[in-house]
Amino acid sequence: MGNKKLWTGILCALGMLALIVDGKTALEAGGTGIALCIKVVIPSLFPFFLLSNVLTGSLMGSPLPFLRPLAHFLKMPSGSESLLIAAFLGGYPVGAQNIAQAYQGGFLNKRDAEILLGYCNNAGPSFLFGMVGAFFPGKWMIWMLWGIHIMGALAAGQLVPPCRQKHVHLPDTAPLSISAALHSSIRVMAAVCGWVVLFRVLIGFLNRWILWLLPTAGQVAVIGLLELTNGCCELANISDISTRFCLCAGILSFGGLCVTMQTKSVTSDLSLKYYFFGKAVQTVFSVALAAAIAYGLWLPFCGVILAFLIIRQKRSSIPAAVGV
Repeated sequence: MGNKKLWTGILCALGMLALIVDGKTALEAGGTGIALCIKVVIPSLFPFFLLSNVLTGSLMGSPLPFLRPLAHFLKMPSGSESLLIAAFLGGYPVGAQNIAQAYQGGFLNKRDAEILLGYCNNAGPSFLFGMVGAFFPGKWMIWMLWGIHIMGALAAGQLVPPCRQKHVHLPDTAPLSISAALHSSIRVMAAVCGWVVLFRVLIGFLNRWILWLLPTAGQVAVIGLLELTNGCCELANISDISTRFCLCAGILSFGGLCVTMQTKSVTSDLSLKYYFFGKAVQTVFSVALAAAIAYGLWLPFCGVILAFLIIRQKRSSIPAAVGV
């Protein structure tokens, strides 16, 4: 703990030194981040956040028979199907937050909650259709990206260990009022904008000192790995639509360092080991499938699927071999 505090202090001191030495870059990048929030992020995301909160809040804990086959496919405990609503519709980090709440309420054990983090925390349609859609010429491409994203999450769900609990009973929540959803959306929107501005400043320093050495696609990849919103906004700098499509699939699946920090902040004492593993699987699968669609590279994608099947077979054969 002492070393962690020491390194935190050193990084903060270096950050303050950078702000003092190169305040102009910080000022310009911060202004760009605020403008980005006002002109793009808030108008595109806020209405979706509001409606998504009403939808997920109304369905959470309710019996959802139409999701049971998918939950069974993912080896989730019976009764936890409603977590999939937040996982695929709520957006980052709403899926993780609902899992943490189920764990803190005693409805999920710690191990199973950590496993669910591996595939139940994803970008939502509000982000894809509200914001990412502006950077692609056809709406069908956003539908395809969303499908790739979901398929990547399902692939991750097949490679993480299965949950041990057979059945859970999540509390049936009361329908969320428009007023409550509005206040919740404002809080989430403020947090998103705060992270966007903070990482925009960091990206401003990196652009000035390091990133200009990389090609455009490399710059977008690094920015997207740091912060998802800024990375998606940088997609406009890539002229080739196929490259843009593949990069977008990758950064959407990984979520970025910023989303990881947000996830950690809402998951209490849950470990992120399965989360990182799931995100790695989802990112590789999504990029491979996007490349197969965009460039016709079906042979590498088939190689990924083969590796996926081999790993899955080995994982499923270990318990029988060791008698667990």
